[in-house]
Amino acid sequence: MLTDFVADLLDAPDAQLIINRVQAVLDDEKKRRQEFYEWLQEDVKAEFINGQIVMHSPVKRRHLRASKRLFRLLQDYIEAKELGEVDIEKALVTLTRNDYEPDICFWRKEVADTFDDETMQHPAPDFVVEILSKGTAKRDRGIKFEDYAAHGVREYWLVDPTRQTVEQFKLDEEFMAFDAVGNFHLHDTVTALTIPGFAIPVRSIFEPEANRKTLNQLLDGK
Repeated sequence: MLTDFVADLLDAPDAQLIINRVQAVLDDEKKRRQEFYEWLQEDVKAEFINGQIVMHSPVKRRHLRASKRLFRLLQDYIEAKELGEVDIEKALVTLTRNDYEPDICFWRKEVADTFDDETMQHPAPDFVVEILSKGTAKRDRGIKFEDYAAHGVREYWLVDPTRQTVEQFKLDEEFMAFDAVGNFHLHDTVTALTIPGFAIPVRSIFEPEANRKTLNQLLDGK
């Protein structure tokens, strides 16, 4: 835990020297982060993670299809119910140290109403979805998993388009860490904790006919 780390650091005789070195690194990182903002273009998908620019490679069709189907369900439902705002891929989420472009993210209405047409850097969402791929799974389960929780993301889904599953996590606000809710398969229904009334068959993320049927049911309120 963070408190244990701080306690160990404060017990070290060279604590101040360590802190000075860390601060120097963070000051340099801050400059490079500003350069990242100035460099970043609308047609580039990139993230700034622990001082490094991470470029995203093209993904396979199964990744794109899962992302678009889930986004369609979320977007149409959230707009119809006026619950807030949901974005796909290109919304830059700016946290204390890092900047991410989640596959899908949602902000409740009170937060979304503070955005304007010029907003580029966004606060931590209420809900984040990352679509797993070979190149991103380690970050999605590692630094992003910890960073999203530390900054108050209340719900996190990991969608695996190969296994056709959804792993759902909720925030433990006492420890600012994610707890597992469940690992859902094609025959299961997953219910969002942060989006009232949003419950979908996992199948609807991966199969076009199930996606259309679910969307109609969501919008009809059935």
